[in-house]
Amino acid sequence: MKKILSAILPLYLLAVPMTASADEGMWTLYNLPQAVYEQMMAEGFTMPYADLYESPNAIKNCVVNFSGYCSGVVVSPNGLVFTNHHCGFESIRSHSTVEHDYMLNGFIAKSYEEELQNKDMFVSFMREQKDITDQLETLAAKNPDYKDDWTILIDSLEHAMNDSIKKIDKTLTIEIQPFYEGNAYYATTYQTFRDLRLVFAIPKSMGKFGGETDNWMWPRQTCDFSVFRIYADPETNGPAAYSEKNVPYHPASWAPVSMQGYKDGDFSMTIGYPGSTSRYLSSYGIKEMRDAENNTRVQVRGIKQAIMKRHMDASEAVRIKYDSKYAQSSNYWKNSIGMNKCIDSIGIIRQKQEFETRIRQFQNETGFLKDKLDFDQLGKLYDKRFKSVRSFMYWVETFNRTNELATRAMRANAGGYQLKGPENNSKKQYFEIKDNSDEWDEALDKEVFAALLKNYKEQVDAQYLPAFYQTIESKYKNDYTKYVNDLYKKSVLMKGKKIYPGKKNYLKDPGIKMGLDLIESLGTIREGISDTKIEEQEKYLCAAKLRMEADLPHYSDANFTMRLSYGQVGEYLLDGKPSGYYTTAESIIEKMKKADQIEEYFAEPEMHELLSSKNFDPYTDKTTGKMQLCFLTNNDITGGNSGSPMFNGKGELIGLAFDGNWDSLASDINFDKVLARCIGVDIRFVLFMMDRWGHADRLLKEINAK
Repeated sequence: MKKILSAILPLYLLAVPMTASADEGMWTLYNLPQAVYEQMMAEGFTMPYADLYESPNAIKNCVVNFSGYCSGVVVSPNGLVFTNHHCGFESIRSHSTVEHDYMLNGFIAKSYEEELQNKDMFVSFMREQKDITDQLETLAAKNPDYKDDWTILIDSLEHAMNDSIKKIDKTLTIEIQPFYEGNAYYATTYQTFRDLRLVFAIPKSMGKFGGETDNWMWPRQTCDFSVFRIYADPETNGPAAYSEKNVPYHPASWAPVSMQGYKDGDFSMTIGYPGSTSRYLSSYGIKEMRDAENNTRVQVRGIKQAIMKRHMDASEAVRIKYDSKYAQSSNYWKNSIGMNKCIDSIGIIRQKQEFETRIRQFQNETGFLKDKLDFDQLGKLYDKRFKSVRSFMYWVETFNRTNELATRAMRANAGGYQLKGPENNSKKQYFEIKDNSDEWDEALDKEVFAALLKNYKEQVDAQYLPAFYQTIESKYKNDYTKYVNDLYKKSVLMKGKKIYPGKKNYLKDPGIKMGLDLIESLGTIREGISDTKIEEQEKYLCAAKLRMEADLPHYSDANFTMRLSYGQVGEYLLDGKPSGYYTTAESIIEKMKKADQIEEYFAEPEMHELLSSKNFDPYTDKTTGKMQLCFLTNNDITGGNSGSPMFNGKGELIGLAFDGNWDSLASDINFDKVLARCIGVDIRFVLFMMDRWGHADRLLKEINAK
C-alpha cells in the first residue's frame, strides 16, 4: 500500500469555506474541521470547540458504544445509560419467561439489588483517537516487504501500542482501523465496562410500537428506549468483571437532560457509532450491492421470517425465544427493500457514473493516479466476481446463524468448542455443547432449515452446492424435511452429551459431515470473491475524489467509530405534502384504535388511558401545548446510530435517535439532503413513560432533568 493522502490530508482539515451540504457528514471529533465547527455555530451550536473532544467534560465522554451494535449516552452521576428499546431487546428477552415476560409487560428495578446482570453485554468509552498514517508509512519504509500490504504492520503496531498502554492502564485497549477507504489509519483508545445491568424497560407495545408496519416510516410514535446501568470496581471506579461487590459507575461527566424541547429549525446534533456507509463506493460496487447483496437478503429472509412468524403466533414460549431474532432479521430485510427502491427511483448508479466521468476528466487533466486508477479494469473485476458474491450472500443468509444444527456443525469443525480431557490422549478429549434449549425451538428450527436448503439449491449454481446435496438427492429423493429430521435425530451434535472428536465414528456423524461440507463450500465461494485489486481501485477512487475536491472538508465512511452529525429539526415533503416534524399523543391514540386491523398497533388499556390524558405536565411542549412523542431532524445517521443521543445547541439531551426514513434508505451510499431524515424519540416522552407508567421516582431524581 502506498501513501496517497500525503498532499490531501492537510487540505481537507483546513478551515475552508463550506459549500457542501451542512447537514451531511459523519465527522470524527478529534480533528473536526474548523469550517464544520464554524458552520455548527452559525446554525445554533454554542459550546466551545474543546468541549466536543478535548476538555475533561467533553461531550464525547458521555457517549458510549453499546455492546458493539448500538450507541448510548450516560445521563446520571451513577452511570445510568439510555439507549433504544430495540438495542436492549435481547437483554430484555433473555431475562423473560412465560411467567415473567418482561418483553410483554416491561421491567422496572426498584432498587440497585433488582437491576439485572447481562452476559456478554458492555459499553465502551472512546478515550482518545489519532491519525497514525505517517507512523505506518515510516514502518513500511523500513520494511519493504510490506510496503504494498500493511496487514502485518498494522497488527504488529496495534499489538505494540496495546502492550505500551496497558503498562499505564490495564483497562485500556487500542484499535487501529482504516479510514478513507484505506488511505488513512486512525488509532482509537477505548475503555470497556462489562458489568452492565438492565434497569428499566417499557412493554413491547410501546418500545416497539408500530413494529414492521412503521419501521423506517414517518410518522412515528414509538417510545424506543431502555435504561441500563454501568457497574464498576468499588475501589478504582474502573472496569471489572461482574461481581455482587461492584458498585454503580461514577463518570466524571454525563449528559444533562433537557425538558425545554425544540422547534422547527433548531440546531440538532447526534454523536454515536454509525456502523457502515459506502459513500465513496463506485457505481460498479453499488450495482453489486443492489443485485447481489440486497436482493438476496430480501429473498431469503422473506422465506425465513414467514415461517418464524407462524410459529411465534402459535406459541408464547416460541415468541419469547424468537422475538429478538425476528426483529433483527426483519430490520435489514425491510432496509434492503427500501434501499433498492431508492437506488432505482433516485438514479444513484447513473449519478455515480456521471461523477466518475468527472474524475476521469480530472485524471486526464492532472495525471493524478495515472496508470493506477482504471475504471475499465474496475468494472471488469466486479463483473468477474458477481456470481461468487451473490452465492456468498445466499450461503450466509441460508447457513450462518439461521438454525441451531448448522451453527453447531460449523463451530465443531472450526475449533469453536474448547476441548477438555487429557492433553496426551486425543481419544479421551471431548467438548460439550451446553443446553441452550431456552434460545431456540426445534420445530421452527427444522422447518426453517428445510425451506432454506431447498431455496439455496434453487438459487445458486451447482458448483456452489455443498457435497451433502448429493446425499439429499440420492438418499432422500430431494425430500429436505426428511433429511433435516434425520440430521436432528441422528447427529451427536443435537444430543447434548460429551462429544469425542478422536473416536473413529466421529467424522461419519451426519452433522459433522454436513459442517465439513459447508466450510469447504464456503472456501470455494470465497476463492471467487477475494480480490485485493478491487479494494485497491476503490481506494484510488476515494483518493481521487479527495484530491479533486480538495477545497472541501471531507469525512470518512462510517466504520463503527464515534462520529458527530449536525443539522436542524425540521420536516420534509412526504408524498408531496409537508410531513410535520413531530408527532403527538393524539396521533398514537388514532393508531391504537386500528389494532383490530394492524396488530402492531396494539397497546394495553393502560397505555390508551395514559396517552389520552388531559394533562401531560410537566412534559407538555410549551410552544405547541402538545405532548410530543417523536421528531425529525436532518442529521446524518445509519445502522449503529440507534440509541445515539440527540443534543440541542447547548449540548443538552433532547432525544434518542432510533430510525431513518423510508424515502432515504439509500443514504448509506448517497446522502440526499432533501429527503434524508433522522427519527428520534423525544426525551420528554421517555421521561413521561418512566414517570406515569413506571413510577420510577428514584431514576427520575437521579437523572434530574431540567
